[in-house]
Amino acid sequence: MALTGIEIFKMLPKTNCKECGFPTCLAFAMALASGKAELDKCPYVSEEAREKLAVASAPPIRPVKIGMKDGVKTIGGETVMFRHEKTFFNPTLIAGLLTTAMADAEVDAKIAQFNKLQYERVGLILRPELLAIHDANGDAAKFAAVAKKVMDGSDAGLILCSENPDVVKAGAEVAKERKPLIGSATPANADAMGALAKELDLPLIAKAKGYDDLAALTTKLTGMGLKDLVINSESSSLKEALQDQVAIRRAALGPKFRPFGFPTITAPAMMTDDPMMEKLYAAVFIAKYGGIVVVNDISADGIFPLLLERLNIFTDPQKPMIMTQGIYEINNPDENSAVAVTTNFALTYFIVSGEIEGSKVPCWLLIQDTEGLSVMTAWAAGKFSGDSVAMFVKKSGILDKTKTRSLIIPGYAAGISGDLEEELPGWKVLIGPREASHIPAFLKNL
Repeated sequence: MALTGIEIFKMLPKTNCKECGFPTCLAFAMALASGKAELDKCPYVSEEAREKLAVASAPPIRPVKIGMKDGVKTIGGETVMFRHEKTFFNPTLIAGLLTTAMADAEVDAKIAQFNKLQYERVGLILRPELLAIHDANGDAAKFAAVAKKVMDGSDAGLILCSENPDVVKAGAEVAKERKPLIGSATPANADAMGALAKELDLPLIAKAKGYDDLAALTTKLTGMGLKDLVINSESSSLKEALQDQVAIRRAALGPKFRPFGFPTITAPAMMTDDPMMEKLYAAVFIAKYGGIVVVNDISADGIFPLLLERLNIFTDPQKPMIMTQGIYEINNPDENSAVAVTTNFALTYFIVSGEIEGSKVPCWLLIQDTEGLSVMTAWAAGKFSGDSVAMFVKKSGILDKTKTRSLIIPGYAAGISGDLEEELPGWKVLIGPREASHIPAFLKNL
């Protein structure tokens, strides 16, 4: 039976040393109880307590880190089956596929294409993170050469895929500074691949077909001292792969079946040659429950929808996406430029600011804290009222930046205009358009 945070706390040294990364031992204990921390982070826990807590404190799905040129990405670490139960923490990583069968020019073109796949949305940069290199012919020199091209030509994290330990080692020696994911360990080569992963201190893919063989393989690898594993169930059809993803996740979270307590990797690139079907498969695995999805086609029209799907699934539904309250300068405004106000819901801000920027009209945009609510919701909840907007305008500092005394409010909040004019004597309140797409024409006609 899992221990509570208080039960774990009683067995900790209670030094509040902060060396574990948490402010107090109690906070660390709560994180252990919820599977968000590891006992190894505490340098002072006694051996007796360590033995008692080892099983109880281990996260149900181990977080595994994969390096990029700048920083690391984490997969796994999830604690629920469904997002509405809590939230999902570590987004599925999307990987493009390179093989040693490709000509050098084709590899270069695909890396260049990968580098272009970056999009800004609601203040976030959306992009695929990894490039997987597949050994197609057992040529260790070519495998290492492709890995070097990725290292020199991109900031991507790497997945080195071969069942030949010598080939994997050649690539890993080139890419070791990025801590690549290597694989695959199978029932046939588990000893050699496990020893290599342990020697290089790299995360390892464990691949087997069938739940019994997969559980036996991960048990053997963990028995060798390996902790960072990624599971590949080796399914070749969408139906089997989806069934495997759900079964592995449920086994890890429900009965806490340790052999399946690792993130998974799926490869739509190996399941179909049809780019459209490949993206449909990838969309399924982003939703259910792939830690990594490997695709062959990385064209923008295929990758962008996957990035948006991932953003929607891994955005905390209980935490609104918000902008910081304040004054935002758009198109280099001066003391005679227009002044507009809206709420701090991130999507509202980026749509409105984008339309203002596109109009080429200099403007001061005031963002009021409405706890992340959109204009209509904030107005209905009384968080975007004449009184609150007027108080914000007075305290924002805009009076020191502009001589303009006209304030543009969203069309959906037209009802607050009378109260605003009473609270802001000397100001003229202008009712802006309801639709953001009409903002450029409105500003140009002022």
